[in-house]
Amino acid sequence: MDFSLLGPVTVTAGPQAAPVELPLGPAKRRSVLAMLLLRPNATVSVEQLISSLWEDEPPAHARTVIQGHVSRLRAALAEGGAEDHGVELATHSSAYLLRIPESLIDTQRFDQLTAQASPESAPGEAVQLLRQALALWRGPALTGTVASPPFAAAAHALEERRLSAVEALARAHEGLGEYEEAVRALHPAAVANPLREGLIAALMLALYRSGRQSDAIAWFHRTRQLLDDDLGVDPGQRLSAAYQEILRAAPAADGPRGGAEAAGQQPGGAGQPGAQPAAAAPQQPLSAAASAPVPELLPRPPAGFHGRGAELAELTRLTLGSAEPAAGGSGGYPQAGGIALLTGPAGVGKTGLAVHWGHVHAAAFPDGRLFADLRGFSGGEAVVPAEVLREFLLALGTPADQIPTSPEAAAALYRSLATRRRLLVVLDNAGSSAQVRPLLPGGPHSATLVTSRSRLDGLIATDAARPVRLHSLGTEDGVGLLGALLGPARVAEDPEAARELVALCDGLPLALRAASAQLMARPRWRLARLATALRDERRRLALLSAEDTGVAAALRNSVARLSADDAQLLRALGAGFAREVNTAEAAALSGADPELIQDSLERLAEMHLLDEEATNRYVMSDLVKLFAQGDGSDRDSPGEASGGAAGGSPGGSPGGPSQGG
Repeated sequence: MDFSLLGPVTVTAGPQAAPVELPLGPAKRRSVLAMLLLRPNATVSVEQLISSLWEDEPPAHARTVIQGHVSRLRAALAEGGAEDHGVELATHSSAYLLRIPESLIDTQRFDQLTAQASPESAPGEAVQLLRQALALWRGPALTGTVASPPFAAAAHALEERRLSAVEALARAHEGLGEYEEAVRALHPAAVANPLREGLIAALMLALYRSGRQSDAIAWFHRTRQLLDDDLGVDPGQRLSAAYQEILRAAPAADGPRGGAEAAGQQPGGAGQPGAQPAAAAPQQPLSAAASAPVPELLPRPPAGFHGRGAELAELTRLTLGSAEPAAGGSGGYPQAGGIALLTGPAGVGKTGLAVHWGHVHAAAFPDGRLFADLRGFSGGEAVVPAEVLREFLLALGTPADQIPTSPEAAAALYRSLATRRRLLVVLDNAGSSAQVRPLLPGGPHSATLVTSRSRLDGLIATDAARPVRLHSLGTEDGVGLLGALLGPARVAEDPEAARELVALCDGLPLALRAASAQLMARPRWRLARLATALRDERRRLALLSAEDTGVAAALRNSVARLSADDAQLLRALGAGFAREVNTAEAAALSGADPELIQDSLERLAEMHLLDEEATNRYVMSDLVKLFAQGDGSDRDSPGEASGGAAGGSPGGSPGGPSQGG
């Protein structure tokens, strides 16, 4: 007798050579059995079963329904010879107990096999054990059960265990030097889980070690853009560390098994989810070196981009002088040049705007497009400019052994190579002006886009950067973004709720994307249902999360850059009743000297945690205020943000992790 949860919920009995599947009946009956199998040899109360089987208000006769399902399950199990296998479904007061040898349940066998595997100390044996464990999977776990948050959470937990086994299998193959086998193990899981950064990092390193450096770097940039498009956040520590390891290591030329030929896989190639289009043939560069490579480090265009017409036009004016190509110019455009500085609060869409503009005007930069995430506000260490210089010099054709070890010399070589080229350089997520300056190209022909949560006044003062401030989306553009993500028909059936969602999300694209993730996971929900949940200020930040990221996590990275005094003032303002204050009112709330408070208010405004709408009038957005009230450490903590994309419920039921990054 065999009980299966790793795929469709089934019970088979009979000879091993020709097992017969027992008839389990409708979804709710299978769900009762599944819940008992998830807790074998332990009592499960009727109340637990009711809360699992009905997502909405259960019917008055729910207990009777469950009793009927248990009775029919007993009959089905008895017909399959349950007693001969030591299986008994017993009643204990107002609870049920499934007595069963755990070896009959595929989840228990899976856990036993994975626990025995030691990829680091015994990789050969681990490969065999992990392949046996993964062979137990026949599809998504708990298929055929009801679509309620408890079952979604349980399925998510099982899927996490499967992915951990896949990563362990890849480590075992790498321990044997079988890097292509590691790629084969990781690639399908990475395609199916494009936002699981640890999995992508492991695939990148396996690709690099198998001699496919360019494929590894392409995966990083695609994942980085997906994180920005879908969640409005930057790569986390593990993904960035893998990328930096590849850049710092000795270059590995793509061998004959690289690219599309290796293992029949095409990371980043056509036909794959999230694939980027093939690079266009290099255009003739303006520099004397006609054979110089034309780098394309710009991530793919952001999906679902909407609005921002005025900001796009301003970027074009500042860097190209005109929105239209000019006859006779290189690439048909007027002379490029200048530095545009895109600033705004966390999650407002700075990266997406810069990348979108870069693709729209790619023809203006025939000598290539360079891109670097400086990680100034990513919760970890910011990128050292010398590391970016190495990447840029490699992309511009400099042999690795000719890159100067001195950061100053590397910056000088980079500027000289860029002097006669028409390049677009996008420096994303800058933490300071000093981090940006060594990466500014030389010559008058290249344009630079810098994005930052800080105003970077120093870059404006010393390098003539021209600021472009991004504000939250207006109501119509916010509704338009929801329509681009959810489909216009779904928004059109509930337009008032769509406008309310925009208001509850402060028009912040990150928040709107997180809200859309909640709704896309629940296609039967109307927009008004989520709007009702978001009205509860105690839960709003937790609901505006997806996977392991969200508004609270993005704000936490901004607050981490504040001094202790400035962070204390932010908390005091969050606790205050008004969302608009002047210096005197802020001093009264915090109990500090008004002269010192003025400087703190300026620093909070510089970080876009406040907005100075008029002289000495500072406004705090609702989401920042909610974050400041809890400092993002209690009710908005990862464990309580239950609305993750893995199946958690905005009602607060268990679900996948939703910690932001």
